[in-house]
Amino acid sequence: MKKRFLSLGLALTMSAGVLAGCSGSQKSSWKVTCPWAPSGVAAVVSQKAAEMSTKYSDKLTLVAEAVPGDAATVNTWIANNDANSKELVFVGEGLLSITSILDPAKMQFTYDDFAYVENLYSSVFVLSADATLNVKTLEDLETYVKDTSEISVAVNGATGSEAFLAASLFGSMGAGDKLKLTPYQSAAEAAQAVAKGESSFAVSHQSQILETAQQGDVNVVCAFDEKAIEHGPFAGVQGVGEHGYPYFRNRCFVMARAGTDADKVTELKELYDEILSDEEVKTWLQDTMLLEVDPMSQEDVEQHIENVKNIVNEYKDIVAG
Repeated sequence: MKKRFLSLGLALTMSAGVLAGCSGSQKSSWKVTCPWAPSGVAAVVSQKAAEMSTKYSDKLTLVAEAVPGDAATVNTWIANNDANSKELVFVGEGLLSITSILDPAKMQFTYDDFAYVENLYSSVFVLSADATLNVKTLEDLETYVKDTSEISVAVNGATGSEAFLAASLFGSMGAGDKLKLTPYQSAAEAAQAVAKGESSFAVSHQSQILETAQQGDVNVVCAFDEKAIEHGPFAGVQGVGEHGYPYFRNRCFVMARAGTDADKVTELKELYDEILSDEEVKTWLQDTMLLEVDPMSQEDVEQHIENVKNIVNEYKDIVAG
C-alpha cells in the first residue's frame, strides 16, 4: 500500500511537471498597435508580419491592431503600458522629428520612453507630376521651377513627412516662396490629386501612384533617396541625393516600452528579422508594396531622427508659415 501511495504521488508530481512544462511553452501574444490609417501601408505590412509570426516562433505571436490616430494614440499607449507589457507600437520620424519640433505639446512622450525593436520597412517617397507639364526628370523640374510663378504640391497632411520632403526639394531649389502645399487626409488621396487636376505635383508612396502612372496621367520625376530606385516599376527614377538635394526615407519603427527586459527585446527583434528575411515577405514588400526591407541598428535610428530634425528646422517656415 505504501508503494502504491508512493507511485501515485510520483505520478501526480510528474503530471504537475508536464502541465508546468506545457504552460511554460504556451505562446506569448504581443499586440502591435499601428497609430495611423487602418488601411495604410504600415497597417497592411503589420498584418502581414503578424500572419508570418506563427511560422517563425513557437513562443511569440504578433497581433496587429490599427487605429486611426497619431500622437494621441501613442500618448494613450505610453500611459497604459509599463516595462514588459506585452504590447508594441509604431513610431516614426513624423512624431519623433516633426511633431516634436512643430507641436511638442501634443506629445506626452519622448524617444526615451521606448525600447527600439526593429524597422518594419523603409519607403522611398516619389514626386509625381501632371503629365501635361512634360516634367519627367530632375533637370526638367529645375527648368520648370525657374519658369513658373506657383508650384502646387499635394501632400498627406499639412505638416507630414511628405510636406517636408516637398519643402526641402523646392526650398533648396530657391523656390520656397512659390510653393503651395495642399494637404489631404491620406497619402493615397494626395497621390490621386494630380490626376484629378487638383495639383501639379504630389509626394506619395510609390504604390499609391503606380496605377495613375501606368495609365499615363502622371510622370514620376524623382525619388527622395540618395540614389536611383533599383527595383520595381519605377527602377531608374533619379534620387534627389544624386543632385545634392536633401532627403529622408519614411520609416516605421517597432517599439516596446522602455525598461522591457533586454532579452525579450532581442527575442522580438530576432522574430521580426526572420520575418523580414523570408523570401515570400521580401518579394511581397518589394513587388507588391514597393517598399524595402531595411533593418536598422539603434545608432541608425538615432541618425535618421536627427537628419529629419535638421531638415524640419531648416524648412519649417515654408511648411508651417
